[in-house]
Amino acid sequence: MFGYRVPAPDQAMLISGGRRGHGGAPFRVVTGHGKFVLPVFRKVRFLTLAMCEAEVAEKCVSRQGITLTVRAVIAFKVGNDTESIVNAGQRFLSDQGQMAVLTGRIFAGHLRSIIGSMTVEELITERQKLATEVLDTSKAEMAKIGLIVDSLQIQSIDDGDTGYIDAMSAPHKAAIQRQAQIAQAQASQASAEAEQEAARNQAEYARQTAVVQAQYNSEVDRAQAQAAQAGPLAEAHAQQEVLSARTELAQRAADLRQQQLVAEIVKPAEAEAERIRVVALAEAERMKIQAEAAASHGRVALDRMLIDQLPQIVKEAASGLSGANVNVLNGTDGLGEIAAGLVGQGLTILDSVRRNMGAPGAEDEPKRRDEPKRRGGADDGAVEVR
Repeated sequence: MFGYRVPAPDQAMLISGGRRGHGGAPFRVVTGHGKFVLPVFRKVRFLTLAMCEAEVAEKCVSRQGITLTVRAVIAFKVGNDTESIVNAGQRFLSDQGQMAVLTGRIFAGHLRSIIGSMTVEELITERQKLATEVLDTSKAEMAKIGLIVDSLQIQSIDDGDTGYIDAMSAPHKAAIQRQAQIAQAQASQASAEAEQEAARNQAEYARQTAVVQAQYNSEVDRAQAQAAQAGPLAEAHAQQEVLSARTELAQRAADLRQQQLVAEIVKPAEAEAERIRVVALAEAERMKIQAEAAASHGRVALDRMLIDQLPQIVKEAASGLSGANVNVLNGTDGLGEIAAGLVGQGLTILDSVRRNMGAPGAEDEPKRRDEPKRRGGADDGAVEVR
């Protein structure tokens, strides 16, 4: 609309002409909204409220007398309040580019003043302290011209060809280099140890693999050998079992044949030998009785008759042994006992006959009858006749 003016968001509209502005200012300040301005009678100008930047590169002398070149960047702007806008408008409205020039000069002076009270070591290690002191000392002066500083950054501090800063940093550089070399050496050592450990691990793994492979091959070979021997071993075991069975069968057959031979040959031969022995003993006893009978005239006839019958009696008793199963428990003594028993039986028969006939000399026969019993009889249990 004709005569209606609106400032930008980062601008302040200054209207001159007509009545005065706030605090007796020669113009009125409008921000954030529009206003009707009568042409010809009113004049409108705009003052920037945007952020501005000023660079400072100033040679300063430290408290130690070391010349330093300090570079800094100042971020500033016109204050948002009416008083700051009026102050800045009265000074920079016609040439707003002068705000950066004037700000740089103001901060250069404060930098020289503050750096002159500090050592190089303090400037290097406490840059923030330097910036804070510069801001504090320049705040009131900047406010007079309607500017406020948002930040101050010290970009660099250089001593030129003096070499003071380099000399000051040399021990730290040497220490850092030494630490770097140590770290590099430790890293190299760790790398070498890691490589050696990796090589050892690989060698150990290869060894274990070779051992396992060898064990596996050994087991395979052993299994194959066992499989190859299984058939012959089984056949040999079978043949061995057959031989054992045949040997046992042969042993049983031999035992049976031995028993048969004993029953068929040995036993009959032993029985026949015993019979012959008994007959011989009876004959001897007969001859003894004949001798005794010749001495006893009273019983000659009777004794002769009995004597003649005694061998037959003994022979008949002995004939039962020819088919009997005789177990001789004590060898030759047992055979003698059998013969004595037979003779004793014969004498017992003779004694019984004498008693029945009343023959003289019968009283003496019990003594002779007891004699074979003492030599051995059925009570000794040495011979068993079945």
